Amino acid sequence: MSARFGSRTADRLRVVGPPVAAAAVALALLSGWTAVGGAGRQRPVKAGAGWVLLPTTGRATATAAFFTIRNPGDVPDELTGASWEFGGLVTLKRHRHQGAAGRWEPVAALPVPGRGELVMSPEDADLMIVDPPGLRAGQWVEFTLSFRNSPDLRLKAEVVPPGGRRTD
Repeated sequence: MSARFGSRTADRLRVVGPPVAAAAVALALLSGWTAVGGAGRQRPVKAGAGWVLLPTTGRATATAAFFTIRNPGDVPDELTGASWEFGGLVTLKRHRHQGAAGRWEPVAALPVPGRGELVMSPEDADLMIVDPPGLRAGQWVEFTLSFRNSPDLRLKAEVVPPGGRRTD
């Protein structure tokens, strides 16, 4: 009986052993990869200078600012808010396309995909600035952008007239 028992145990080990060993090796390698920051690594977002659209009327009720935000990490992030040196209301907006038409609507956050970017533009997303002070072309203004996972970014944006749009 004991020889038979030993034979069954050896047979089971021959069948179960290789998959269990492979799983253990895979777990060890994945644990090491994660420990050195290789898996799902979060890195702060980055952005360069942006631009603010110069209102075309004397006392505009709103204008917009635009930035390109890059996420070098694997973990998605979100732009959750913004402010600027003049105070007042700055709202995150996105254009919702509906066939040939569309409309703007405020949003709580704008996604910044992992290893991707959020490119704000007049056709997609922007920072709407309510009741801006008098601005002049060529003026630089400071913004603070807030994110769900990354630290705040302090950035400058150049005021440009319509048609004088900056490119990053």
